[in-house]
Amino acid sequence: MYINDLSPVAGSTHVNKRKGRGHATGNGKTAGRGHKGQKARSGGGTRIGFEGGQMPLARRIPKRGFNNIFAKPLEFVNVSALDKFEDGAVVDAQALLDAGILSKCKYGVKVLGNGDITKKLTVKAAAFSETAKQKIEAAGGKAEVV
Repeated sequence: MYINDLSPVAGSTHVNKRKGRGHATGNGKTAGRGHKGQKARSGGGTRIGFEGGQMPLARRIPKRGFNNIFAKPLEFVNVSALDKFEDGAVVDAQALLDAGILSKCKYGVKVLGNGDITKKLTVKAAAFSETAKQKIEAAGGKAEVV
């Protein structure tokens, strides 16, 4: 078999329609655009979501709440995940990334109180839940807000 013997699988390709190439093609004259009207014009057509002047769906449905576009979303880590570290270690965002507990950390870490911790750790994070802080300090560690 040679490279010049290769061809696409039957039905996987099709020939593009050549529009405006005479009546015989079935796509001559108006080139499949019909007679006149907005969609027949060059550059004609409507924007996405346009419903012919009817109030668009995006404006009809009720809006609720508030979405802060300036919010800096934190990554979350449970106290149980911190037990992976050595006793007396300093745990910060970089340590969590290196250990593979977090895959990304753009704005900081918040430590949540799910699970238990048995090791004495110094945890540096952007925020702590009340229960997380209590569990870290009960194990003899420190919870430092960075």
